[in-house]
Amino acid sequence: MPAQKRASNAKRRLEMLDESVRMQLVSDVPVGVFLSGGIDSSSLVGILSRSGVRPSTFSIVFREADYSEAEYSRTIAQQFHTDHHEITVSQSDFFAAIAPAIRAMDLPTIDGINTYFVSERTRAAGVKVALSGLGGDEMFAGYSSFRTVPRMERLAKVWERIPGAVRNPLVSIFASLAPPGDQNRKLIALGRDGGRILHPYFLSRMLFTPEQLDELLPGIKTETRTKTTSAFLRAEKPLTESLTQAKSLDPINRVSYLEARCYMLNTLLRDSDFMSMAHGLEVRVPLIDHQLARRLLAMPGSWKLDQGTPKPLLVRALKGQLPDKIVHRPKRGFTLPFEHWLRDALRPVMEESLRKIADGALGALISAPAAHGVWKDFLQGRTSWSRPWSLYVLQCWCEQNLSR
Repeated sequence: MPAQKRASNAKRRLEMLDESVRMQLVSDVPVGVFLSGGIDSSSLVGILSRSGVRPSTFSIVFREADYSEAEYSRTIAQQFHTDHHEITVSQSDFFAAIAPAIRAMDLPTIDGINTYFVSERTRAAGVKVALSGLGGDEMFAGYSSFRTVPRMERLAKVWERIPGAVRNPLVSIFASLAPPGDQNRKLIALGRDGGRILHPYFLSRMLFTPEQLDELLPGIKTETRTKTTSAFLRAEKPLTESLTQAKSLDPINRVSYLEARCYMLNTLLRDSDFMSMAHGLEVRVPLIDHQLARRLLAMPGSWKLDQGTPKPLLVRALKGQLPDKIVHRPKRGFTLPFEHWLRDALRPVMEESLRKIADGALGALISAPAAHGVWKDFLQGRTSWSRPWSLYVLQCWCEQNLSR
């Protein structure tokens, strides 16, 4: 892209960002900002500063130093002279919040407890409206999926041209030799497919592969599958519709559209809404303004990736306002140290809850041995914390809502 055109595009993006943030400041009460110290939330603070606004910022700080992002949020707070508030979270704080956070859920979800914490303390500080950087990853290509899913698409197309008599033995060999892990399970699932995966994007977002679901839900795998086919089709319909809408886009923009219409819409926005409103806090998301999103999706996807700069369209629009320490920091966001907590103080609680699966509302659906296998895989480093945590939240939610 010529330098003059690049500069013009960056100027227009900044104007649209300024306008989007400015519109979200319309309020009868002061507006705060969730500040993780990442690119998205830091950009909001920078844009507010350009407009002469000195916001109150709120950050989560962990007692476990390895997980704390305090240095990044403090850097932004100091650079833009915000009224900064740090929310210190310990294991005991987290444990105490699990039950009320799950009670706040209209549907079970593995995400959102981080928002529960920061919303509670933000509201306690007298703030009724807060800006969030939610949507920056979807709009500005911040996830690893923007690189991996296009590669998976290409691999799937090549793989489809190989005769099944060759594919199946190759997948079996890989499955027998590859170290167990989430990524390898997904590669095996992609190789076997059999029409059970709508698109590689959905595989990238799956907690459990189709083979794992067969083990976890044995009743649905066998005789009851025919009885529940219509339910599965209804569940897949919005995904199929989103995929149809995204097919005309280039591979990177297709990921952006799917991330926004599926993961962001069904998880991030929903979770952020009920976790914040549980404390009477309104959260606004200027980075997904419809005009800004439309403009970004109209740009070539290749402009959104750069080997040297994450989210280059956002970073360059801000013209160096963000320090390198923020731009090139390890990506985390408002993430709680589940990996550490589940192996440590929360382990007895997890194991007790998973043991209850066989006797509760989930007993007729979920295989207790398969659920225990997920937990064992986590303890042995063969799967991430999110898999057993999802089963734990589901079990707790069912105990709270289906036993009444």
